[in-house]
Amino acid sequence: MNTYDWLHNLPIADIDSSCKVIEVSFNKGTRKDFFRNPTLQQFEKGEMIAVEGVSGFDVGEVSLTGEIVRLQMKKRNAREDNPEMKKVLRVATDRDIDIMKQNKAREPEAVIRSRAIAKQLKLDMKISQVEMQADGRKATFFYIADGRVDFRELIKVYASEFKVKVEMRQIGARQEAGKVGGIGSCGRELCCSTWLTDFKSVNTAAARYQNLSINQTKLSGQCGRLKCCLNYELDTYLDALQHFPDNCDQIQVAKGNAYLIKKDIFKNLMWYTLPDSTKQYPLTIERVLKIKSQNRQGIIPEELEAVEITSNKPKEVEPEFVDVVGQISLRSLEKADKKRKQQQHQPKTQGQGQRPQQKQGGGQPQKQGGQQQAKPQQGQRPQQNRPAQQAGSQQGGQHKGQQGQQQGKKPQHPQRNPNQPRPGQEPKKDNK
Repeated sequence: MNTYDWLHNLPIADIDSSCKVIEVSFNKGTRKDFFRNPTLQQFEKGEMIAVEGVSGFDVGEVSLTGEIVRLQMKKRNAREDNPEMKKVLRVATDRDIDIMKQNKAREPEAVIRSRAIAKQLKLDMKISQVEMQADGRKATFFYIADGRVDFRELIKVYASEFKVKVEMRQIGARQEAGKVGGIGSCGRELCCSTWLTDFKSVNTAAARYQNLSINQTKLSGQCGRLKCCLNYELDTYLDALQHFPDNCDQIQVAKGNAYLIKKDIFKNLMWYTLPDSTKQYPLTIERVLKIKSQNRQGIIPEELEAVEITSNKPKEVEPEFVDVVGQISLRSLEKADKKRKQQQHQPKTQGQGQRPQQKQGGGQPQKQGGQQQAKPQQGQRPQQNRPAQQAGSQQGGQHKGQQGQQQGKKPQHPQRNPNQPRPGQEPKKDNK
């Protein structure tokens, strides 16, 4: 809905002959209208002004001024000397803007309430939007309906419910999408909410001329109708299709009848398919005309003589494999792994060395030089108990005497018994 003012730098030669009409937009650009400026004040684009309304005033934003307004009026078939054209009152004051904000805040609640009332009256219509005038004396109800709706009773209920003057205005699905706004499948803002003002009818023939698949989900816009952009390039396709021959939907060859699938206007090719295969054969326009003339003479050619299509795209060079084994050092990872294993192994050895000392209590410690003896591995018999079994009768008395003296007292510096053999050493036999 926005228009670029490309004449704003145009110097004014005669003030009397300059355009006295300005374009004002309401409700964030969803509605625009022309107003006469009887004052000598010049307004700038984007300025908030107060204009004449229905039994009051309305507040809008200046969208266009100057000579470009005359072009817009000519486009909409509006006359500059129309006596019924409303006038600009003044620049909007703070009080006018505050009143407008208060009345605009009533619009969402009015939409919900108006839909409920229309449903109670069992009317086949949908209230799309409610627009309040800035002073709150008038409300415009935009609705969508497939056919004609008798809303005489509805207007009376709305007037008594909202205490305003009611105006009903019917719009289509495309106008509703333009008022709501959104992002299209192309990634840009919807055309109907930005610059498109007149909506032309769109049918599926536009998609067929452009060789598009008839997919309803892809060809439909947010309004549920066919996309308006299908008409943008339709004239170009129609001009290009004039160079293609007519009545060539079916041609005869030795393998059977070939049927036309599509026409490529960019490469000037016609694609055919045979009944016994799903392969598509591209033919030039000259070849199709030659086969068609032969069929008229009763001659059936042997082959279609399809064209080989070569792509102009440069082939992407695949990167060669590079062997980087040996160029990257993993010593830092190996050191960290080795250090972690050592930290996990140390607490295990300390816990296993303290268990035999707690079991012996005050008996003879099995320590030598302050070092703990490691626990024997599984599957091996401990060598420490062998000398005790062989010299049990000889050393039994000595062990009992030492245990009786040291019972209940833990030696701080244990001394090794000379009669006790070292671990892994055979005991000395007594010659007596």
